[in-house]
Amino acid sequence: MQEERLPGGFINEVVRVGDTVRRKRVQGTDLVPRLLRHFEMAGWSGAPRFLGVDEQGREILGYIDGYVPVDRVIPSFISSDVSLAAIARLVREFHDLTAGTELAGDEEVVCHNDLSPKNTVYREENDDLKPIAFIDWDLAEPRPRVYDLAQVCWKFLDLGPAVLDLAECSRKMRLICDAYGLADRSALVDAIIWWQEATIWGIETGAAEGKPEMLRLRNAGFLPEIRAAIDWMRLHRATLEGAL
Repeated sequence: MQEERLPGGFINEVVRVGDTVRRKRVQGTDLVPRLLRHFEMAGWSGAPRFLGVDEQGREILGYIDGYVPVDRVIPSFISSDVSLAAIARLVREFHDLTAGTELAGDEEVVCHNDLSPKNTVYREENDDLKPIAFIDWDLAEPRPRVYDLAQVCWKFLDLGPAVLDLAECSRKMRLICDAYGLADRSALVDAIIWWQEATIWGIETGAAEGKPEMLRLRNAGFLPEIRAAIDWMRLHRATLEGAL
């Protein structure tokens, strides 16, 4: 069947073949197939179905129809109260499905570890676009819950110098935590900064090793943006933590 390259894919080239998606397998772990099968057995529709491996050694995943915002400029509807609350509840659903399981091991849950608008599928419902699923689970691993919430706050609110209203941004961070039901929020801001610093380290290290995907990220200008976001987080730490 004809292959259609899907947009996005800074790290991994993804193509659509009929009602399936094909992507290069991540070596060294079988966690992702097991995790996706676990979701399927639980009847959770918020992730693609794992369908095996094709003749080229690529993962075969079920295609989830909808809108994926892959552009760097985040559409305004993504940060609406209704959309952010729905995202938080969707994260809570898969966290609770993995809590206490062999998949999570000694950690609280299995985290997605790359939650962002570009890895979220939206579908029209009552004239609004509603988040229905997360894609690109390659980086999933056991972690404390707060690390996924930190990514949601960073990526869906575009935390950094682009924030024009600090009070409104702080309110939306609290809304995300409330909708998720996160009781202990004391580590959230530190977790956001940790992700930002870890992202810089990953890009710099990978680019120095000549990895094409990390060279693309570096050359696209992400590093200065993330460094500026770290400085902004540190400058406004007290306000953000106080609002939570």
